[in-house]
Amino acid sequence: MTGPVAPDGEYAVVVPTLGRPCLGRCLRALAEADGPGPARVVVVDDRPDPAGAPLTAAVPPSLRSRTLVEFAGARGAAAGRNTGWRAAGDAPWIVFLDDDVVPGPTWADDLALDLAGASVATAGISALIEVPLPPDRPPTDWERVTAGLARARWITADMAYRRRALEAVGGFDERFRRAFREDADLALRVFDAGWTLSEGRRTTAHPVRPAGRWVSVRTQAGNADDVLMTRLHGRGWWRRAQAPRGRLPLHLAVTAAGLTATGCALSGRPLAAVACATGWLAGTAEFARARIVPGPRTRDEVITMVLTSA
Repeated sequence: MTGPVAPDGEYAVVVPTLGRPCLGRCLRALAEADGPGPARVVVVDDRPDPAGAPLTAAVPPSLRSRTLVEFAGARGAAAGRNTGWRAAGDAPWIVFLDDDVVPGPTWADDLALDLAGASVATAGISALIEVPLPPDRPPTDWERVTAGLARARWITADMAYRRRALEAVGGFDERFRRAFREDADLALRVFDAGWTLSEGRRTTAHPVRPAGRWVSVRTQAGNADDVLMTRLHGRGWWRRAQAPRGRLPLHLAVTAAGLTATGCALSGRPLAAVACATGWLAGTAEFARARIVPGPRTRDEVITMVLTSA
């Protein structure tokens, strides 16, 4: 004997987290949004040591009876999301939220309309992402990078997927440990399986999180995910995923000039070393200038851009 079938518009929410304070803000906005609430909320605890403060303290009272905390073992973004949707019960839709987003006041009503308008071939529906920027000054480099999320496609900051589609493609590829390209990889595999993805009407804010001086250097670890994407999906994956390639080819040329300058200096070819070093310096200066000019140009921002550009 089978149990009752979940309604087509029923959904569960999956929120992976490292226990950041923003989790409470995200869940409060989810609880307060007008419209039909989630059948279940799965908070995925991906902290290396889950013995810290219990994450249930961040769950608003109105969601507590429907909230489940699952431990993912600090295996990364893709594994955490897989843990979440597989624990989410039988709801036909899974909505992935990042713990640092803020669903809008009509989010649940708008999500209901998004799901009701999905065709049988629709595997997923993205939200409109808004990044609040300071109104009284030009944004910093990090603020502009975060603002780029508003143009990204199929990102799991707020992305609803049909459970059947996730099951059909095996969910997220757990080789993607960072929260970077795991969403683009899933989207391409969903397309390859014959499904479609669409854009919804619900709106979610993605505030700029505080970050230190070296954040732009740390994020370069994502280049390893780009290499994996090329291996899995071929060199044309940038266009298929509608992902901007940015300045990567130029960065490779400038870096090669710097490495060649070092090699020439060590092998006793000073003129070649100077020529290559000049090329590296010119490329680095151009890169720093391109990051400084659109920003607030404060002393601290200029120093940060010069150091991290090098």
